[in-house]
Amino acid sequence: MAIEGEWAMAAAAAEDQRRAAPSRPPEVKTLAKGLAVIDHMLERGPVRTTDLAQHLGIDKGTASRLLQTLVVSGYVRLGEGRAFELTEKMVRRKSLERPERSLRERARPLLERIAAETGEAVHLSIPADDRVLYIDTIESNSPLRVDRPAGTLAPLDCTAMGRILLAHLPLAIPLQLQKRTENTIADPVRFAALLDTIREQGYALDDEEYHLGIRCAAAALREQDGTVVGAIGVSGPTVRMAREDLRPLGERLKVTASAFLRD
Repeated sequence: MAIEGEWAMAAAAAEDQRRAAPSRPPEVKTLAKGLAVIDHMLERGPVRTTDLAQHLGIDKGTASRLLQTLVVSGYVRLGEGRAFELTEKMVRRKSLERPERSLRERARPLLERIAAETGEAVHLSIPADDRVLYIDTIESNSPLRVDRPAGTLAPLDCTAMGRILLAHLPLAIPLQLQKRTENTIADPVRFAALLDTIREQGYALDDEEYHLGIRCAAAALREQDGTVVGAIGVSGPTVRMAREDLRPLGERLKVTASAFLRD
């Protein structure tokens, strides 16, 4: 009985100590998980979303959001084979060479130029698993504008940004193409032909196929070796962006995107 009493007292003391200890707020927990991601990548190198989720003991959606946050911050980028890798912002070179700037930093002047020329919302995006992730946005000054801030996720198949990435990267086309509006191309044969056209013309369009009342155009951003690393796009309401304006806008974006190679 004495031993049982000691156990009970010890258990009660431990419970009191647990209750007295301050719990970590959600922000601290999220930061801790983000740091765990970086530690894992520093030790093991590039990582896929599924493998990271398994390593950290979290669901795939949480792992994806952590990686996307690090991408937006410039610490992580999407590398070969759909694996995420640390950027030079995190892994400093041993020499005194200036660390590589993030995609967001490098593309920002292009976005600012396009925004000034068009007056519409301009976006920068990368693929994130089976969707497209907007990592930077310059909003239009007009009261009527497209709201897709950095961190927004959208489908690959029915957005101009997603289509240009599907056309140039080894990404999986959704097995079932959703008919999101009456204009959406949901037939697999027509969609495959559309991707061929996008590759040939060098830009992609969205004519009210994701949301009614919104049109978009997008072009790919390439490195010197030709590798597509992201996409830039313009979105606007149909009251300002007529259907006949889409193709000239796509051509302009293709030309502007080529300036990224000279950065």
